[in-house]
Amino acid sequence: MLGAVFLVGFVGGYPAATEIIEWLIENEGYLPEGVHIIILQPLEAVLLRLRIAANIGLACVVLAIMMDFGWNGRKILSEAYRRKFVPTGGGIGGLLFVLMGMALLAVAGASYSDRILIPMLLEYLSQDAAASGLESTWQLQAWIGFVVGLFFASVVGFQIPLAVLLMLRYEVIDRASVTQNREVLWFAALAFGALLSPPDPLSLFLVGGPVLVLIEVALVIDRATNRG
Repeated sequence: MLGAVFLVGFVGGYPAATEIIEWLIENEGYLPEGVHIIILQPLEAVLLRLRIAANIGLACVVLAIMMDFGWNGRKILSEAYRRKFVPTGGGIGGLLFVLMGMALLAVAGASYSDRILIPMLLEYLSQDAAASGLESTWQLQAWIGFVVGLFFASVVGFQIPLAVLLMLRYEVIDRASVTQNREVLWFAALAFGALLSPPDPLSLFLVGGPVLVLIEVALVIDRATNRG
């Protein structure tokens, strides 16, 4: 089923990739002053569309998993842990909660990436090259691939607090195990940031920091709403 979901997202995302590429090229905030974009091979546009379509397909898979967990979480965990009863979750209420939470977090992640993360990192890379006396000439595929990767990583990464909140409600993990292992969360967030950005402290914080903040917010929400 997940393979079929990915295929649908991939096929549907390929035509949309053309519009996304045009929007990125026309977006002045994503192209620092003095930077020139070049194309090195004829197939770059096709490869870009395939990469963007694959990201859309993966995002659809994450959406499907979260929706399934919200709708059938009680049944899934009852079978996985061989328990007759799971305290909370499941049904139409769980599905609506997941859909609303995912939509809000996706909008927050997209806005953060569009207005803060991507412009700051691209400007940083441009200024770093200029400070070294180098001319900023970026390959189209590398530039758009970097931007799209950060954008989708922000949208998907902002869903982590929702997953943590669901696992707390389903008692897959407990609050104490999260609060007592904050150093693991910090390391994971920094590693996540290192994979997506230059390995300097500012970039690592810009990518991984918001996820840590949202996890803390999820813990506060769980503490305030869970009467168990």
